[in-house]
Amino acid sequence: MHSAKTCVGKARETGICPIREELYSQCFDELIRQVTIICAERGLLLLRVRDEIRMTICAYQSLYESSIAFGMRKALQAEQRRNQHNKKMKDLQVANKKLRDEVEELENKITQIEKHEAERREQEERKHKEEVESLKKLNAQRKEQLEAMLQAPKK
Repeated sequence: MHSAKTCVGKARETGICPIREELYSQCFDELIRQVTIICAERGLLLLRVRDEIRMTICAYQSLYESSIAFGMRKALQAEQRRNQHNKKMKDLQVANKKLRDEVEELENKITQIEKHEAERREQEERKHKEEVESLKKLNAQRKEQLEAMLQAPKK
């Protein structure tokens, strides 16, 4: 044990200080000893008070340590959830980009197909027009031939 003077110099005046706690404990034990000499019942009562205080302090320490552990667990869980959410967010962003690229690719295909179909339709229309013109000419020739045959001199 330290001498009382050296311990008093090292003890902090505020906050949790094991040295101050030990000094107070020694002082209280000495008071209990002195009171017990004068009156055994009072000494026993002070002894019970001291033991009750120690149990209460132990309970508070245990509760404090438990709450620190609980807080650390919750902080770690929150960090874990944050990491999971960040990973999920990155995965979703990648999936979103892939889908956007796919949409762009499909839109390009649609544009190409529409362009190709427009050209094909235009070609078919030209072919159809040429065919109609050809049939009109053929029809006109046959009509002329028929009229010529009808106007031929009768014998």
